[in-house]
Amino acid sequence: MKAPLWNKNFIQVSLANFLMACSFNLLMPTIPLYITEQLHVEQTKTGIVLASYAIALMLTRPFSGYLVDVFSKKKILVICFALYTLTFGGYFFATSVLLFVIVRFFHGLWWGGGTVASSTIAVDVLPASRRAEGIGYFGTFNNVAMAVGPFIAIYIYQAYNFHVLLWCAISMGTLGTIAGLFITTRKRKPIEHKKIALQNLFLLNSWPIFLNQLFPTFAWGTIGPFVAQYGKQLSVPNAGIFFIFWAGGIIMSRIFSGKFVDRGYIHTVNIAAMFTVAASFLVFALFHNIIAFCASGLFIGVGYGMMFPAMQTLYINMSRPDQRGTANSTYLLGFDLGLALGMLIGGVITGLLGFSQLYIVSATLCVLGIICYWFISRRVYNKYKMV
Repeated sequence: MKAPLWNKNFIQVSLANFLMACSFNLLMPTIPLYITEQLHVEQTKTGIVLASYAIALMLTRPFSGYLVDVFSKKKILVICFALYTLTFGGYFFATSVLLFVIVRFFHGLWWGGGTVASSTIAVDVLPASRRAEGIGYFGTFNNVAMAVGPFIAIYIYQAYNFHVLLWCAISMGTLGTIAGLFITTRKRKPIEHKKIALQNLFLLNSWPIFLNQLFPTFAWGTIGPFVAQYGKQLSVPNAGIFFIFWAGGIIMSRIFSGKFVDRGYIHTVNIAAMFTVAASFLVFALFHNIIAFCASGLFIGVGYGMMFPAMQTLYINMSRPDQRGTANSTYLLGFDLGLALGMLIGGVITGLLGFSQLYIVSATLCVLGIICYWFISRRVYNKYKMV
């Protein structure tokens, strides 16, 4: 008999994370449009604004993992989510690239702490025998937010304005913070003897996997910020339709991929996922019609929906129970670094060469990721896995 998956706390933390992710995804596709159309910022500089929050994430992730392992996960989650919501107010006063960078940076700090806390709570309340499956479902809430958020955001931005969009984000963030208050976690005393040391901030034996992760996450970082602009260039009426298919693909793959990981096919899932993403990015870059636009979104989603829970499970299975916060923060740090590089370098590539060339680069990096995974990451995981 299978252990129960959908307990009260798992539902509650998934709901809180979903609402915060909705507020987050309202701005991801619209900030590039706003700063290029309203503030007249050069395309090559958009990556600087977009990447500033990811840089903040990279600075805060390791310490977030340490704090989550030592102190109350719920308190960290609620405090970070509340501060994250308040930071939306800063965009009302951001009238230059520098101010946007500053506000995005602080947004990244609170988002980093909150997501490490929420993902660690989710892992803690899941039965070990269904962990990968549960992580997949937890991520599915984020994926629904990735579909709903951008689609609604582009409509609101076109029909109303950026400030209306900000009020929607504040409302969602507030609801997410309230949902976090209802999570119940086990009380524990602070761990007094866990020092702030490198091994408590980063899962050291995962270095090769961490570097391998940068290839597909770079490609991921080119989606949210630039697809809306790419769709506009291709005369797609509402480029948000891409995100509907994208999230649909992720949700569809989550139904089966986690089960295969739990049955021991983790390497097969990761390699198949990276191959699917590489092929889909290539189609996205070379075929300029609405069918290719939507189909690419669907299969890019399928690939990433398979990959990210499997990749996160690599880290968790290589860590002790008291290192789960560190394992999660290491995985998320790799995600953030790849994301930042995708945004930062992607802005330069699109400004100099164009969007199609950016997505050819993304496809190429995913192929390199497959090679590195087969010859390096697979062997490292088999050597250090604990479960």
